[in-house]
Amino acid sequence: MIKKQETMILSEYIGIYDLVVPKDNMLRRINELIDFSFVYNELVDKYCSNNGRNAIDPIRMFKYLLLKSIFDLSDMDIVERSKYDMSFKYFLGMAPEESVIESSSLTKFRRLRLKDVNLLDILINKTVEIALEKGIIKSKSIIVDATHTSARYNQKSPREVLQECSKRLRKCIYEIDENIKNTLPEKNTVDDLKAEIKYCQELVKTIEKNEVIASYPKVREKLNILNETIDDDIYHIQAYADADARIGHKSADSSFFGYKTHIAMTEERIITAATITTGEKNDGKELKSLITKSQEAGIQVETVIGDTAYSEKGNIKFTTENNIKLVAKLNPSVTQGFRKNEDEFQFNKDAGMYVCKEGHMAFRKSRQGKKNVSKNQVDTYYFDIEKCKICPQKEGCYKDGAKSKTYSVSIKSDIHKSQIEFQESEYFKEKSKERYKIEAKNSELKHRHGYDTASSSGLIGMEMQGALTIFTVNIKRILKLLW
Repeated sequence: MIKKQETMILSEYIGIYDLVVPKDNMLRRINELIDFSFVYNELVDKYCSNNGRNAIDPIRMFKYLLLKSIFDLSDMDIVERSKYDMSFKYFLGMAPEESVIESSSLTKFRRLRLKDVNLLDILINKTVEIALEKGIIKSKSIIVDATHTSARYNQKSPREVLQECSKRLRKCIYEIDENIKNTLPEKNTVDDLKAEIKYCQELVKTIEKNEVIASYPKVREKLNILNETIDDDIYHIQAYADADARIGHKSADSSFFGYKTHIAMTEERIITAATITTGEKNDGKELKSLITKSQEAGIQVETVIGDTAYSEKGNIKFTTENNIKLVAKLNPSVTQGFRKNEDEFQFNKDAGMYVCKEGHMAFRKSRQGKKNVSKNQVDTYYFDIEKCKICPQKEGCYKDGAKSKTYSVSIKSDIHKSQIEFQESEYFKEKSKERYKIEAKNSELKHRHGYDTASSSGLIGMEMQGALTIFTVNIKRILKLLW
């Protein structure tokens, strides 16, 4: 059961906050900046209003998740810190002497209350609303790009994942006391998932019994991560890796296994829209969605700045029809016009090659035909037939016994004359200089907020991680610009 929480904290110790949480504290400033009642309004339908025990305030639960995103800690560590960190308690709307939640409540909140909630758009739109109210966003341009996030299990078996977690934990303990080796349970040597899970559970119990070792912060963090891996994602571990993650390509000779976050950002570095897809998706296909979402959030979009991935024919047509300038350099391999099986083969601008729907990349290409003749030139891309032979999606794509598998696209540069002319303008050249800002934003997401690796399994978990991370970086940016 849920009831609207009182905003006043009745405690004789409330004055402590004025002494220990300074005015310039980041969490105090976030509390002053944002009216978090929007969280209650979005989640109230997820609770019963007249039956059962009183639920923990959803605003407080959301703030716990926000703290987890800001400080990149596990559920157990964020709850543990909120016991003694007064700035945490102040942010959570707690009395100084009030007890904290059980960390398992955060797992239930994510699974039960945030299920089927479009958290990504809700949180981004809220930060954009604040930025517009404060007069921070003045530009009418958005910069677009995609950043990749590796899957939590990264194509490893669940047993290998558990082995790595337990290995990091043991290594950390040996640095403190190498003699503890003799007291730990014997390592599992059987190639069996259940046996590995049992060993990890015994290892956790043994270490937790040793109060001296378990009290070290670096041990506790790794212990909590191992615990969370076993508990929070046991279903995905048993399902043998991340079922939603896909292979994506960063260049011709490098790839990743995971997801892509497609981002639109203003020149003031406020993210205005995002979509999260599996790793093999093409960047350019998300442009329409990013523009539309940015406009729905209240942004006037007159110019879009991006790399060559966004200069395909459909995007040029869409932006022209909507009176939007597209500052993205043309690439003959991207701007092909109409192609056969267009949805099944996507162009990877970093590698300069096409990728099939299974995620396999062409290994070479050749150009056929002559320039300035009635018949268009064609680029032919060659795929590895050994992969095609065992591909689960070969039906209708590869014929058994065929000696090669190719994909050809015609080059129709004449339909892009206006865009070529625009590329030579001073406006295009000046706006192109703004694109570096989104590269810096991607770096911030990954290196300061752990966005280089998924914190859980599945596309839904990735969307939740993206929502909280983008909300965090937007709020921090707003605070920086205001103060």
